Amino acid sequence: MRPDKSLSPFEIRLYRNYRVVHGIRIALAFVLAFLIVRIFDIPEGSWPLITLVVIMGPISFWGNVVPRAFQRIGGTILGSALGLIALKLELISLPLMLMWCAGAMFLCGWLTLGKRPYQALLIGITLGVVVGAPPGDLHTALWRSGDVIFGSLLAMLFTGVWPQRAFIHWRIQMATFVTQFNRLYQAGFSPNLVERPHLEKHLQTVLNDVVKIRGLITPASKETHIQKSVFEGIQTVSRNLVCMLELQINAHWASRESHFLMLNAHTLRETQQMTQQTLLTIAHALYEGNPQPVKANTEKLNEIVDELRQLLTEHKSTHLVETPIHGYVWLSMELARQLELLSLLICRALRK
Repeated sequence: MRPDKSLSPFEIRLYRNYRVVHGIRIALAFVLAFLIVRIFDIPEGSWPLITLVVIMGPISFWGNVVPRAFQRIGGTILGSALGLIALKLELISLPLMLMWCAGAMFLCGWLTLGKRPYQALLIGITLGVVVGAPPGDLHTALWRSGDVIFGSLLAMLFTGVWPQRAFIHWRIQMATFVTQFNRLYQAGFSPNLVERPHLEKHLQTVLNDVVKIRGLITPASKETHIQKSVFEGIQTVSRNLVCMLELQINAHWASRESHFLMLNAHTLRETQQMTQQTLLTIAHALYEGNPQPVKANTEKLNEIVDELRQLLTEHKSTHLVETPIHGYVWLSMELARQLELLSLLICRALRK
């Protein structure tokens, strides 16, 4: 997929309600699979439906569909083979059959805690389905094995029809984070407030949302072939921004005298306006897929850092080092640097 693809309003609304879409997908898949089973009068027809629900239950991003598809097929075939062998052994010796099933389930449990837990789970499920046939009834066992494989193929088919893309989810959630961060930034430094706003819960909520985005990094990297280090860098910078904002708000409202001086500092007001503009530009770039405006803001951020450095020097010369102004100016400078880094990383993620 193209990383710079523009997201339409319908697509954004659809991905924000992905749980509804996923529920509709499973419902349609179940109804169609049921009709196929009834029309073709497939024996043991409940097993394809059960397999369909078990496999399609966890939402599959496109970046996970292909590897999980091979795990589904491999786990189902291996579980069917182990089950058929178990039924054959039952005709010879029940204890031997039980030992075989115990060994197979030990393998299933051991693999479940490894790199391919999904495949191991399907091995155990398929084994249980096959050995549940009457003793020595290989005909029923074969039909059940085929039904489970058929259900797996149907699940793969329906999952692959217009699948959810992790990279689009990542873009929408990152844009939402940047927008919420911008609102908190405006609320924390609004000149219309006479008392410090209570934003601690909102800051914690935004930080928790950033942590949740980490789950999209691996499938998004597989979909776009963008290095995971780029997504990890964006994740780290986003957390830094939230922490810096909290410290900056503390410095801004530390004392009435310093607060009044910062409100009347021309350079600091320009810094706040440029920060808000940069955040809005990043959010629009994530939705529209065009990183060019973000690149333009990077040069302005560099100029702001130079102005803040000069302002910091002036404060030192007037012996205001011990006041909260010093900390606020330094944090503003670091926030501008972090925004510049975030802008560069977003541009790499939205490369054409």
